[in-house]
Amino acid sequence: MAALGETVLKRAEKLVISSMKANDASHDASHAFRVRDLALSLAREEGLCSSPQTMRIIELAALLHDIGDYKYVKDPSEEKIVEKFLEEEGIEEDEKKRILSVIKGMGFKEEFSQNAKNEYSLEFGVVQDADRLDAIGAIGIARCFTFGGNRNHVLHDPNIKPRLCISKEDYVKKAEQTTINHFHEKLLKLKELMKTKAGYRRAEKRHKFMEDFLVEFYEEWAGQA
Repeated sequence: MAALGETVLKRAEKLVISSMKANDASHDASHAFRVRDLALSLAREEGLCSSPQTMRIIELAALLHDIGDYKYVKDPSEEKIVEKFLEEEGIEEDEKKRILSVIKGMGFKEEFSQNAKNEYSLEFGVVQDADRLDAIGAIGIARCFTFGGNRNHVLHDPNIKPRLCISKEDYVKKAEQTTINHFHEKLLKLKELMKTKAGYRRAEKRHKFMEDFLVEFYEEWAGQA
C-alpha cells in the first residue's frame, strides 16, 4: 500500500504541474506544493500523523485543491479533472469523498454560506489553514500583487473604498476591485478564520507582517515616507 500511495502522489504532482501551467504565479504549481508542505506540517502539529490514510487525504487534497479553480476555468470539464483522477487511480470511495469534501469547502467565498458554520474535520482544517497561510504574510503579499497585475486591477485608488460587508455574489464580482482593497476585503480577515491552533499560531506572524506593510504602503502613497 505504501508503494501505491507514493505512486499516486507522484502522479498527483504531475497533474498539478500540467493542469496549472497556464495560471499566473499566484495560483501555480508552486502554490499547490507550498500548501501541501504547510498542510502536512500543520497535521503533524495537530497530532494527525499517526494515521497514514489521514495524512494521504491531507496531502492529496492540498495538492489538488486549486485544479478547476473558478477563477481560471475555461471549460466546464476542467471542474471534473480531480474527480476523474481519483477514480482512475482507484482511490477507495470513502477516501475519495473525504478528499473532495475538503477541496469543495476550501474557498473563501464558502465562508459566506451557512455550511461554513457547520462542523468540519481536522483534515479539512489543516488543508484550508495551509491554503490561507499561503495567502498572507510575505508570500501572500507577493501573490496578491501578482494576481492583481495579471487581471489588470488598479493598484490603489483612495476613492474606491473596500467592501467590508459583502455577500458571496458581491465577492466574486470583478467590478471596481483594487489590489490594495483585497487586503481589507479578504486577507486581513483570514487570521481569525483559521480552523486549527497550529494554523492560528502561524497566522499571527504573517498577519502582523501585512499590517506593517500596509502602514508603509499608505505612507509612501501619500508621499509621507
